[in-house]
Amino acid sequence: MTPPPVNPRLAVYPGTFDPITNGHADLVSRAAPLFDRIVVAVAESRSKGPGFSLGERIALARLALADLPNVDVRGFDCLLADFVTEIGAGVILRGLRAVSDFEYEFQLASMNRHLIPKAETLFLTPAEQYSFISSSLVREIGRLGGDISGFVHPAVQQAMRQRWRHS
Repeated sequence: MTPPPVNPRLAVYPGTFDPITNGHADLVSRAAPLFDRIVVAVAESRSKGPGFSLGERIALARLALADLPNVDVRGFDCLLADFVTEIGAGVILRGLRAVSDFEYEFQLASMNRHLIPKAETLFLTPAEQYSFISSSLVREIGRLGGDISGFVHPAVQQAMRQRWRHS
């Protein structure tokens, strides 16, 4: 099957989103006006041993992003380049929280440019109040019963409480 033509107004925002945070949601909400459509692509990432299943992460991302009409959430379990090509996206969105993210993200962008030369990588930085939030930190705080209400959507907070049995 021939892939669809590349659409420069269709962006993919890939990640594990385990869990989706307010930082992720901020990035998507700021990118949404720039594109006709954004696909938040939730990676299976079995090797990372996610705390939530792919289906759970997709459902939580849909809840957290429900107010953005031009945003779709889809799961994928293949090479990102293949997913981007399959849907015809012209842009890969990536977030940069700190200078320490840059080297890894630059490497990814260069590899993706080699694999899918028609797609551009666009880096966005989070709003300052979200720049320190990471899914791994939120997971750790949640596992230990800490207050994560300022870091995630209420549905994500509830799911994490249920997962680790904290009230």
